[in-house]
Amino acid sequence: MISAFESFFEVQRKIHQILFSRVPFSFGDLLYILLGISLFYFITRWFRKETRSASFLKILILANILYFTYQIFWGMLYFQKPIITKLPETEITLEKRKNLALKYLEKCKQTRMIVKENQQGVFVVSDIKNIQSEILNRQTKLPTFISDKKAEQINSFKPSIFKNIMSFTGILGYYNPFTAEAQYNPELPSSYLPFTLAHESAHQLGFAREQEANFIGYLIGVNSSNSELRYSTQYFTLKSLLNSIVYDDEKFVEYIIKNYSAGMKRDRAYEKQFVFQHQGWLNEFFGFTNNLFLKSNQQEGSVTYSYFIDLLVRYEK
Repeated sequence: MISAFESFFEVQRKIHQILFSRVPFSFGDLLYILLGISLFYFITRWFRKETRSASFLKILILANILYFTYQIFWGMLYFQKPIITKLPETEITLEKRKNLALKYLEKCKQTRMIVKENQQGVFVVSDIKNIQSEILNRQTKLPTFISDKKAEQINSFKPSIFKNIMSFTGILGYYNPFTAEAQYNPELPSSYLPFTLAHESAHQLGFAREQEANFIGYLIGVNSSNSELRYSTQYFTLKSLLNSIVYDDEKFVEYIIKNYSAGMKRDRAYEKQFVFQHQGWLNEFFGFTNNLFLKSNQQEGSVTYSYFIDLLVRYEK
């Protein structure tokens, strides 16, 4: 049954990418704006006694159509066979995670030396189109025992119209199941941006679970010939490992951060500055709702990294 939905996803994704990749702006964002206007219109009419019943019926019909379409286009993919079943079993010990953290610290320090900086000494992406092309190319080189999904070489990455809102909600990017576009926030620090694109491209391939998309993004970027994509991926991996270690050994995490290169420390400071400048009730609200959404779709909450770390440790074995 699930394989039928996977096959259908492959067909509709290709059609949608061919159609909407030619649109120079985020067509999916425009659809959401039109949807919001429609809902607002029906809700205002619902407050009028003479149109209340008809408006309620239209809202109900619209909601059911959207929910059904979402499930057919995307929702059923959450029930795919988990990637972890394709990897060798091993005990996920603290020692293994620490060793990987040390390994990725050195990788980050080496790659950080060859990427570009701005006048403040912070890492900057020099050519986002090159990164997007590299991601599409790397999709074709995923290990066959992990992914047999067809990588369409169609560039459907789009900067989101809602970039300002995304900055204040902590949303780095998202996949639009109705248009197969990979939306991203162009205001993100460059240390986030390339890996975010790789993550969203994993959704475009059909990996629905967030932590599995992280793992596919890791496979896409960790050995890339593009140093900007490679650094962003290695840095994400290091931060994920540290997040999984901090509650077990806070001093080790402090030691790793203390041993960041000067460039990495500047990147970290800029990330913290970006987050601080965009804190607020929207961030807390969307963090809460995203957590509920993940848990309702057979996933861990938004703040856990354990499944990605499990996949990483097993793969590294």
